[in-house]
Amino acid sequence: MEILIDIILPVFGTVFIAYFAVRLGLFPESAIDGLSKFVFNFAIPPMLFHTMSRQTLPDPIEWEFLFSFFGAGYVVWVLGMLVSLWWFRRDFAHASLAGMTGAFGNTVLLGIPLILTTFGEAGTLPVFLIIAFHSWQWFAVVTILVEGGRGQKGAMIGIPWTIVKSLSKNPILIGLMLGLVWNIFALPLPQPVVDITGFLGRAALPCAVFAMGASLARYRISGAIWEALAGSVLKLIAFPAITYVIATHVFVMDPLWRDIAVIMAALPVGVNVYLFADRYDAGAPAAATSMLISTFLSFGTIGLLLHFLGVR
Repeated sequence: MEILIDIILPVFGTVFIAYFAVRLGLFPESAIDGLSKFVFNFAIPPMLFHTMSRQTLPDPIEWEFLFSFFGAGYVVWVLGMLVSLWWFRRDFAHASLAGMTGAFGNTVLLGIPLILTTFGEAGTLPVFLIIAFHSWQWFAVVTILVEGGRGQKGAMIGIPWTIVKSLSKNPILIGLMLGLVWNIFALPLPQPVVDITGFLGRAALPCAVFAMGASLARYRISGAIWEALAGSVLKLIAFPAITYVIATHVFVMDPLWRDIAVIMAALPVGVNVYLFADRYDAGAPAAATSMLISTFLSFGTIGLLLHFLGVR
């Protein structure tokens, strides 16, 4: 009960408030994009810079942590594809998006607030390491699978350059990388910079969670219930379970890092899965439904997971 009150309710309560505020017309849909842009461009990047410029960096990097999380992600991706191909009889493009459904979580809008609420500043570096490798890696995988499966070799040639361009314009990664550079070279930070980035950063967590809930209200349960449930089970249960096994029985790491890897694996399906599915016309109804179902179910599954991990 203490976990629900202290950790789960503040984060997911804000998600539900935002969701129903939009659905009931208390928060206009026209404001969602503006709030999301503020979060991604002006709140989270300064917070990342402010935090990472002062963070004690591990030496060496915790590669076991990254291998545990992303290794489990690839296993779940393959499982999702196999279920889609053999059980639901979908084509390769649909199966590729089904795999992404099981692996791609809402790391920024929900992951950052949840981890920092749970672990405080100690969770900063682990969660940002995952974010640094998360989106571009999964985006590349799904693009290669779908484009390659459809024989679009010309499109595949441009994937590396597309990823580089995307990364170079991503405010979140820019804030993260600048903070790391400042940290590595021990550059001084003028006090006004510290004050402004810290002030903006304090708005990041509540605004990010509210923006997530408000954005969810734009989507509807649109069919493919059984496929969506399968994807949700992979995302909420299989991914964190496999991550826990790898981080506990294959590698040896600090329990804090292991717990953060497992919780990040347990996050609900991210909206980019739907955007890719819609772009490729490959399972958009299942992606939208799994995103909604997994978000509401994760209120309970993450609470149980925190209890299992002994987080207080």
